[in-house]
Amino acid sequence: MATTESLERTEKDEDKNQGARKPVAETKAPEAARANVEQPTIKIDDSRVQGCYANFCRVTGTPEELIIDFGLNPQPYGVPAEPVVISQRLVTNFFTAKRLLQALHLTLQRHEAAFGVLETNVQKRVQAR
Repeated sequence: MATTESLERTEKDEDKNQGARKPVAETKAPEAARANVEQPTIKIDDSRVQGCYANFCRVTGTPEELIIDFGLNPQPYGVPAEPVVISQRLVTNFFTAKRLLQALHLTLQRHEAAFGVLETNVQKRVQAR
């Protein structure tokens, strides 16, 4: 993970090479939001991010790392006839994984409060309609 200093250095180097500064998003550290304590702002450079869609996820790991594979299942119901192609792999330590879990949990709570409970059991969703 890059530090703020290395990101700023990268942005300055890009300025020299491209003549224009890339947009930089800013976020507060999650601990600061919960504790309502002023924390330094972390600058994020997402100018090189690539997005992908995934409807399949596999979680494996070692005692030191968590490995999360994302892919596209062409047949989301039942057992797929074709292999699921993994397009992205996230390898992280368990401390970062726990922070990710907390961030996802809070985000899902907010979404469900605004739009209703997300039913993950496909059979229940189909029967309800």
